[in-house]
Amino acid sequence: AIFAHWNHTIEERLAALQATPRDPADPQTLPRIIEAFVGPVLRLRASAEGEYYALLVGRELAYSHDESDRVLRDFFDPLAHAFIDALHAALPGATRAQVAWGYQFALGALLHHLTDSRVERLSLGESQAGDPAAARLLVDFIAGGLRAALPPAAALPIAADAAHT
Repeated sequence: AIFAHWNHTIEERLAALQATPRDPADPQTLPRIIEAFVGPVLRLRASAEGEYYALLVGRELAYSHDESDRVLRDFFDPLAHAFIDALHAALPGATRAQVAWGYQFALGALLHHLTDSRVERLSLGESQAGDPAAARLLVDFIAGGLRAALPPAAALPIAADAAHT
């Protein structure tokens, strides 16, 4: 019931993804896809209720059991497939398997950002957990990691005619 109540956050993420162009030649395509993935989740932290929901999602992902697997399959797997499809379109040189791993790593970064407050201690007080300013850094970090780890688009073959001119 809790996940059904908060399903609008999944719908918001999917709507943002649908509005994102998927041109692999545009260097902003990948960051826009990632923004659609992380932005609505980070905005949940604007309310205590939203933050508790985000922590619950993180717990469901971390501690696998039959009930959480059902929740993940019913609510989050369709979202994951949509984002994997979009990432694959933006990174056409990678295999779907590679993109699925990239999605998992991106999800890990997002969840860690949501659930770990040690950044305050580790930065010696210069950073605050949940700081909205860190959202751009998170998007750039995920985009940079995906670009570094996944193969770039394959070069288009040169037509035989053009090669002889």
